[in-house]
Amino acid sequence: MSIFWTETQIARLKELGADEKDQGRGFESEGDRDKSFQRLERKLVQSGRDKLEELRTGHRRSRLCRLESRLTKVLIDNGFVQVTTPTIMSKGLLAKMSIDDHHPLASQIFWLGKDRCLRPMLAPHLYFVLKDLLRLWERPVRIFEIGSCFRKESQGAQHANEFTMLNLVEMGLDSKVRQNRLEELAALITGTAGVADYIFEPVDSAVYGETIDILAGENRLEIGSSAMGPHALDRAWQITDPWVGIGFGLERLLMVAENIKSMGRLGRSLGYLDGIRLNI
Repeated sequence: MSIFWTETQIARLKELGADEKDQGRGFESEGDRDKSFQRLERKLVQSGRDKLEELRTGHRRSRLCRLESRLTKVLIDNGFVQVTTPTIMSKGLLAKMSIDDHHPLASQIFWLGKDRCLRPMLAPHLYFVLKDLLRLWERPVRIFEIGSCFRKESQGAQHANEFTMLNLVEMGLDSKVRQNRLEELAALITGTAGVADYIFEPVDSAVYGETIDILAGENRLEIGSSAMGPHALDRAWQITDPWVGIGFGLERLLMVAENIKSMGRLGRSLGYLDGIRLNI
């Protein structure tokens, strides 16, 4: 009967970035296993040190930062304007999105007192900006934002309390071309991120009602969610234009593009630098 890694050993191998083949190895004895672990750990530690040195001497930015730069460039090249809005959000703006104290999302919000919170999504602030830009600019109005969002997620390989979102929206387009335009924009973002295999799947959203998720990779991980308007939520902002919008999780785009199983290695972290574990 084969002997496998201990829970402590497998946890260490995962954080050092061992591939699935090495994580699933079997051994004839505990002694053989422990010697193999020491050899593999030394190899992975040295690989991590080499990558950190390459990062330092090559003056290279992290994967998350590089992806953000590529997405920013391609969206600006395609007529979108980047906006930056506050990380702190008022409770009143969430109420306009139908998120009150009894909403399922309310328990996942990081509240800062009674009336403010760390933003769980970008949409309320983008709505706020759009209501003025639609008055000032000719149609279509195209904007996007990339920034942190915060939710009390159940911790795991695919979730984090702080994650990076890209939200893009195009308002004032012909309602007849909304579906085609949504697919074009999804292709633009996934292509830039290096994600080739994805599908669209209609789902029910706690905020928007019916939405269209974008699933990718062999396990069909949700990398984005999209919606179209006019929508019932638009009335709170006096918006009547047809629109399409998509929100992408940047860490999840990287997970699929680079076949990385743990979201924690890719996001904002004190333990990892560009996916490389620092306690080596």
